[in-house]
Amino acid sequence: MTKALIVIDIQNDFCPGGALAVAGGDEIVPGVNALMAEYPAVILTQDWHPAGHSSFASAHPGAAPFSTTEMPYGTQVLWPDHCVQGSTGAAFHAALDTDRADLIIRKGFNPAIDSYSAFFENDQTTPTGLEGYLRTRGITELTMVGLATDFCVNFSATDAARLGFSVTVRQDLCRGIDMEGSLDAALAGLREAGVAIA
Repeated sequence: MTKALIVIDIQNDFCPGGALAVAGGDEIVPGVNALMAEYPAVILTQDWHPAGHSSFASAHPGAAPFSTTEMPYGTQVLWPDHCVQGSTGAAFHAALDTDRADLIIRKGFNPAIDSYSAFFENDQTTPTGLEGYLRTRGITELTMVGLATDFCVNFSATDAARLGFSVTVRQDLCRGIDMEGSLDAALAGLREAGVAIA
């Protein structure tokens, strides 16, 4: 067993009707479920923010959603409130086959720091524990699918490549937010990092 499928943030708030909906986010679910059968290990990630999280625009008086602010760890996009712990929005999409998951990594639970990557919080140093899990299982090849291509998938895949894993992003099973060209920039950055785009 050297391969794992990493399924990024297929949650209600990132699907149509959700607080931070990605266009067509729900369309990938059947394909993702089908792909799970090809992998001996399946890992799901889940955005899991406490109410009032510092990455929420609502936590910054007068700030508009999708504006930015400076945090101790760098520039942070301020998002609409989303994926609040225990909420319907934070739950996985009802059609996603969560029974196949060997592990669920929850991220963004520290109120002071956001976490796009499945491997590190946004300070790029605080680990989630996923790397250690994969290493102890002898997994070296990762395929990533999910939401959103230009944020959580992008950061997860780039970090995985930097850590020495062989990484493929299945673009057909991802959907992007595309804020001011962020999708093209993310794809270019992934290729530069050595990530295969399939």
